[in-house]
Amino acid sequence: MSEIAINISSVSKVYKLYDKPTLRLKEALSLSGRKYHKDFPALHDVSFDVKKGDMLGIIGKNGAGKSTLLKIITGVLSPSGGNVEINGKISALLELGAGFNPEYTGIENIYLNGQMIGFTREEMDSKIEDIVKFADIGDFVYQPVKTYSSGMFARLAFAVAINVEPDILIVDEALSVGDVFFQAKCYKKLEDFRNSGKTILLVTHDMGSVIKYCNRAVIINGGEKIAEGSPVDMVDLYKKILVGQYDASEAEENEDSEGAGKAGTSIDEFGLKEGSSWKDYMLINPNNVEYGDRRASIIDFGIFDDEDQITNTVYKLRKFTLKLKVKFNEEIENPIFAFSIKDIKGTEISGTNTIIEKVDTGIVKKGETIEIAFRQKMILQGGQYLLQLGCTGFENDALVVFHRLYDICCISVIADKTTVGYCDMDSKVTYRKED
Repeated sequence: MSEIAINISSVSKVYKLYDKPTLRLKEALSLSGRKYHKDFPALHDVSFDVKKGDMLGIIGKNGAGKSTLLKIITGVLSPSGGNVEINGKISALLELGAGFNPEYTGIENIYLNGQMIGFTREEMDSKIEDIVKFADIGDFVYQPVKTYSSGMFARLAFAVAINVEPDILIVDEALSVGDVFFQAKCYKKLEDFRNSGKTILLVTHDMGSVIKYCNRAVIINGGEKIAEGSPVDMVDLYKKILVGQYDASEAEENEDSEGAGKAGTSIDEFGLKEGSSWKDYMLINPNNVEYGDRRASIIDFGIFDDEDQITNTVYKLRKFTLKLKVKFNEEIENPIFAFSIKDIKGTEISGTNTIIEKVDTGIVKKGETIEIAFRQKMILQGGQYLLQLGCTGFENDALVVFHRLYDICCISVIADKTTVGYCDMDSKVTYRKED
């Protein structure tokens, strides 16, 4: 009996892109065989195996080809080339509400999904109680799903997928909705599922979940498989891809090697190319806001992890350093340097400045450039955050803004545990029984 649950062999997928819908018909009717489309290679020659009992994380940037690959594995799409071999029954959460009829009630959709997977109504009768209990959406289960919130969709979809006893479970970002308690229940169920010897494919941007739950990981980038190996190594490598420090020519050296994740084009001690700026390696927000009278200008900035490597990704409860360089176009007395961090909803979570930290910045002369570093422990929960930077000062008791950058770049926090609230107080627990 094969130990391979999924075999992916040289899979490619090419989409035909047309500038106008009418060109599709024009091409189909063309007697000369003229092409009116452009080929878009979503996947190219992707190969790997998933063993039975594995929990494999598939990671990559948006548009890398991850969802296309999953749709091919589940049979939603046909590959343009290559083969996929599946050994076992698949249940998939590819998109929120996929496979649900919005006019049907939750109960009716449970039976509909069971039928699509291959169960009879009688077989679903024996599972309905567990599914409804896990979804825990109350009487909404008897209402049309078009009235559901995204969280209710997620609850019902996951409850169906996990309780129909598949051999292989595929989850594509479906756990990113719902409250923290529901997500915790889902991950507990995934652990139980994995411990029972079943196979799981998990696509997520939550690198903490990949490290904590998966035993292997694959990186997809630009439609190609870049590397495969341990989750920690692959996450480290993915961090380099995010900030443009990964050299594709070194891919073979990373595959299942001790050095996976150490690839790059490092020149100096920070892993930067000669002559480059820190901000060249940051994920800059194209919609950032900047203002100020520019008597001083923030000319460079960067985030550095606990190994002093520049990155947009920081591990929770580890040290990281935020550095900025400010060029002064006029002499300024006691300039203030500041940063703050906001969540994606715009709530300011944390921040500080040189006044709060009691740093005497003195007089900075015209033409001088100051480098300032804020070093601290990352206590925020795993997720995506936005960074604000500023250089200000006081003149006649009035605050003057020399230069501010709002929402300038993203900080991704990787966490292998999620506590309650915005931050983790890094509690240490002792447990003993009294005599």
